[in-house]
Amino acid sequence: MRFSALLTPLACGVLFQTVVAPSVASAQAPRAAAGLPALDSTTFTALSWRNIGPFRGGRSVAAVGLPSQPLTYVAGYTGGGLWRTDDAGNSWRNISDGFFKTGSVGAIAVAPSDENVIYVGMGEHAIRGQSSTYGDGMYKSTDQGRTWTHIGLATSRQISAVRVHPSNPEVVYVAVQGDRWKGTSDRGIYRTTDGGKTWTQLLKGENAFSGASDLSMDATNPRILYAAMWDHQRTPWMVRSGGAGSGIWKSVDGGDTWKRSQEGLPKLVGKIGVSVSPANPDRVYAMVEAENGGLFRSDDAGKTWRQMSGDRLIQTRSWYYMNITADPKNAEVVWVSNAPLLKSIDGGRTFANVPATHGDNHGLWINPTNPNYLINANDGGASISLDGGKSWSTQDNQPTSQFYHVAVDDGFPYKLYGGQQDNSSVIIQSKSDGGSIGIREWTEGPGCESANMGVSAKNPRYVYGGCYQGLIDELDATNGLGRTIMPWPEMNLTEPTDKTKYRFNWTAPIEVSMHDDKVVYHGGNVLFKTTTRGQSWTPISGDLTRNDKTRQGWGGGPITNEGAGGEVYATIVVIEESPHDANTMYVGTDDGLIQRTLDGAKTWTNVTPAAWGDGLVNEIAISPHDAGTIYVSFRKDRLGDPTPHIFMSKDYGATFTRIVNGLRDGEPVRVVREDTERKGLLYAGTETGVYVSYDAGAQWLPFRGNFPVVPVTDLQVKHGDLIAATEGRAFWILDDLTVLRQRADAIEKAAMHLYAPRAAVLAGSGGGFGSPRNAGKNPPYGAVINFRLAAAPDTATTLLLEFLDVKNSVVRSFATKGDTVNKLTVKTGLNAFNWNLRRAAPARLAGVLLFGAPSDGGARVVPGTYTVRLTMGSTVLTQKLEVKQDPRLDVPARVVAERDSVANLLSNRINEIHEAVLRVRDLKTQVQGYVTRAKETSAPDTIAKAGRTLTTKLGALDPKMTTKAGNGQDIINYANGINGQYGFLLGQVEGNSELTQPVKDRLMELEKLWQTLKADVEQVETVDVNAFNALLQKHNVPGVISGAKKKGPIA
Repeated sequence: MRFSALLTPLACGVLFQTVVAPSVASAQAPRAAAGLPALDSTTFTALSWRNIGPFRGGRSVAAVGLPSQPLTYVAGYTGGGLWRTDDAGNSWRNISDGFFKTGSVGAIAVAPSDENVIYVGMGEHAIRGQSSTYGDGMYKSTDQGRTWTHIGLATSRQISAVRVHPSNPEVVYVAVQGDRWKGTSDRGIYRTTDGGKTWTQLLKGENAFSGASDLSMDATNPRILYAAMWDHQRTPWMVRSGGAGSGIWKSVDGGDTWKRSQEGLPKLVGKIGVSVSPANPDRVYAMVEAENGGLFRSDDAGKTWRQMSGDRLIQTRSWYYMNITADPKNAEVVWVSNAPLLKSIDGGRTFANVPATHGDNHGLWINPTNPNYLINANDGGASISLDGGKSWSTQDNQPTSQFYHVAVDDGFPYKLYGGQQDNSSVIIQSKSDGGSIGIREWTEGPGCESANMGVSAKNPRYVYGGCYQGLIDELDATNGLGRTIMPWPEMNLTEPTDKTKYRFNWTAPIEVSMHDDKVVYHGGNVLFKTTTRGQSWTPISGDLTRNDKTRQGWGGGPITNEGAGGEVYATIVVIEESPHDANTMYVGTDDGLIQRTLDGAKTWTNVTPAAWGDGLVNEIAISPHDAGTIYVSFRKDRLGDPTPHIFMSKDYGATFTRIVNGLRDGEPVRVVREDTERKGLLYAGTETGVYVSYDAGAQWLPFRGNFPVVPVTDLQVKHGDLIAATEGRAFWILDDLTVLRQRADAIEKAAMHLYAPRAAVLAGSGGGFGSPRNAGKNPPYGAVINFRLAAAPDTATTLLLEFLDVKNSVVRSFATKGDTVNKLTVKTGLNAFNWNLRRAAPARLAGVLLFGAPSDGGARVVPGTYTVRLTMGSTVLTQKLEVKQDPRLDVPARVVAERDSVANLLSNRINEIHEAVLRVRDLKTQVQGYVTRAKETSAPDTIAKAGRTLTTKLGALDPKMTTKAGNGQDIINYANGINGQYGFLLGQVEGNSELTQPVKDRLMELEKLWQTLKADVEQVETVDVNAFNALLQKHNVPGVISGAKKKGPIA
């Protein structure tokens, strides 16, 4: 196989673009801070991303448990970091965020003598060419995963196994498999005797491509080690597995010396998994890739081997599987992880399929004290069994899915479309009307796991999803029906790629024209076009790739072929249609070419600079502001060079400039997008996260915030949000780009600044009965108001945030010295306040819950223009806020006004009732006090009798006006007061866009009831209380009960 020379880093100039910031509302500080940076990057940390899911697990190759805690397990994902469960898989939480610098986990080990000590090796050992990233060495925790420290082997790239000495947690062995793309000298077996402070390479590969694929330690004698070495390399067009450097080595002195163990094994071997039986240390099992491979067993501690099973099911796709695990208690029991999970109870002679939660299994951990406790790592995540594999925990509670791309439509709420590796394609809402984004908010889409999805943003009825080897499906979203529409229906699995008519990438691109949604493009090695929804396709180009025949043919060798499609090379991977002109289009190929047409595909021009050399055109983005400007994300890591490359052209690809200043070296770039509103504002997705640039790429800044360390495969700027597809943490959304778009130096120098808010929508509630676990996060409901403070106000200063209607009347206010409901909490720097679009709340009764009524304010406001006013001392800042109706509704203004009038009436009635309750309670308290003191008067019996009569009347009014219910269960125990009836009716009003007749009828009835009850209250307050006051005065009792209305406590 011929390899091309790798591109050396280019010495390119950097273009700088001055960006004019929009006008802003700011109060200048008395003097600017000295040395103010050009951009305050701390702003980014205050912006919050949200994970929307789906909560369906992604690939895991490493998982272990804590032997003494049978409900506690740790799983590593191939991009999603490290996760822990303490309830046997019922729920999971990430424990690597904030510590790990890469996201792919290859191996995990818990120290047997101290379960507080956990070691993690980074970089998955399944050497995929797609959806797989690298690691950065070893991490260690001494507090069971609460904190982590990086402890070396940073250039190891892929680690397959970690073994800890049974009695000394400082002695650790690591199997370094090494870089899958190129030869390196640091592969092999390493040892530390000081907990990772220093490392020694004990066993080195036979050649630069021979790394350690497994390592097994004798449980009865930790000096005895078995190392499986693997001679391998992946290229973008082939996976080579097997060679002179593959085999098994044994050490009997803790790794100081090694001897090859090969008697009875095939001469040419590939990948190997090895496991010594803890129940019988003379018995060693090995899964061996060979022409006559399978399960081999040694019963003399590795001196000789014999084949026990050549069953193809246990050795298929060897480069991807070959994990083997010996039972800790029974030497006859051994497990093999392959596409199915398999178990033998006769020493490896025969195997039975053990039903698992997902196919494609990569690692099994068995509790050494109880073999019924298992954790399985597979392509769908991690699952736990407490009964020896009869049943397993769910994997639909792990937001660790890997997505290749993301498409976004213009619906409300808008939907995200993407292919989830190892599962299916997904269509998921960006928000729900309830408390979270759960299983009801997403569905499986067309195509398969590798789907690159195409959909018209404006008319998303027909959704197109691809699959490997050129498969493509159409889904009619209105009825759920699908159609297969391959441009050339040839069965290409396992076929040599130089013999097929067309070649299609693993994630072959699909693009629905934004200018004409009847036009759909699909990329093979030529570009296809259909105007008949796939009933017919027309090639509209020749072969747009390099078409290097030396990089075509069989996908695997020299032992095992690989024909799924991940090695199909010289294919189109990107189709980019210009938003400015339907005739302008670019395609990018996986062999490094950019092809351009300016005439609707009549002619094509190769605009690839020769200096770029080999590589992958991972993404192309056309500027939304300038038709001639394009950004290219160019990768060479699959040829062994992880240098980041972003190229920008301002002349339709005639010339390019490299723009990477500020990006982390050795970290490839997957995607670049330009903001749709602010020219020159760029977002980049790399192997570990997101970067932002304000000057068209002249300088990049890391944009972390709460975003995890994970490969970012795609970004979209839509609907004022930044949407990210990740390779290990599902989909993420940064809601509301207001702060980024309005950024200016003046803002960072101002004492106080109020950003112009984006429009708020009266849609959904964001509420519901709690937020269920294992579901995506909704955006905050209502309006988000961003403001910046150079310094938080001191205790003597009040910061006031108000919302005013078109009449300049305050509809809601919040203050730093406010009550619980209207409290404003602020800090130095960026602040984000969420107004729920409700007016001021009615007076509240402590400990009272009104079922169905809003608990966080009064009635909702109506659509219209409002003013946001921020006041601190003598400084007053204002901005306009548009509140819009739910776009799914078509409600006339008069209907909205009628509904609003009733909602306000109901809220005001609740306030009126609660004020009456508080007055009645206050009167009752005062009267009771006089009754207590009546014995000190000249007419104790008379006053006491009159007081008891009055308190009885007052006491009878209270339950008529209010319920005693204080929680969700009390509402079915205590009778409703009339406040509960009004509150419930308010909930009914807000549950419909217009008033129903039953609501109107019930309101009339309630109004009559309240008028009667209100008259009773006024009778007591005026007639009865005045009579009691007269009695007190007659007997010279000082103090007269006040009838003044009082505000109640805010609970």
